Amino acid sequence: MRSRRPAFPAAPAALILALTACASVDVRTVTSPHADLVALRTFNVMSQPTRHAQDVAEDPLLVNSISDGALRADLVKAFQDRGYVLSDHPDFSVAFYASAKQKLDVNYWDYGYPYYPYWWGGWGPGFDPYAPRATEYTQGTVVIDVIDPQNKELLWRGQGVANVSDNERQYEQDLLKTVTAILEKFPRAQPGQVSSNQPASQ
Repeated sequence: MRSRRPAFPAAPAALILALTACASVDVRTVTSPHADLVALRTFNVMSQPTRHAQDVAEDPLLVNSISDGALRADLVKAFQDRGYVLSDHPDFSVAFYASAKQKLDVNYWDYGYPYYPYWWGGWGPGFDPYAPRATEYTQGTVVIDVIDPQNKELLWRGQGVANVSDNERQYEQDLLKTVTAILEKFPRAQPGQVSSNQPASQ
């Protein structure tokens, strides 16, 4: 007698796509030893930084106004979802770096604060503070910095890598996923009185 092998239905394509979409984003974060993140309530997103190297070929998915606007909107939404309030007089400012088709070199951009503060020793404990500091990151890298707007010091940094698609709309969706994953590592705003109730411009 021939034994019959149990039939397993093929996984629906929608399920496969859902599992793919839920794939986790590799995120790394580091916090300044002097940062009091619990005291933060309000924020803003910094204006586009000064470009140091004008001769460097521009990445169209990074510099065009649609992608830049989408990333800014993602950042605002992600911080608001964590309980922070957009303000013209913020407790902290947010800087971001992103690249699609090219590697990201942070030396090309200047938000007006030192990218590597004196306490920087790498991503998390156990890193050699005297090791060379990387300034170039793989394509699709997103770096989010939380800055003290008064003294321009780095308080917190998060990094992740978005999938790079030739389709700009798809790339923007992957950016949102990456930004959300990074900021899931940032503490939620604590209940309390907002330090500034001034209307915020977007």
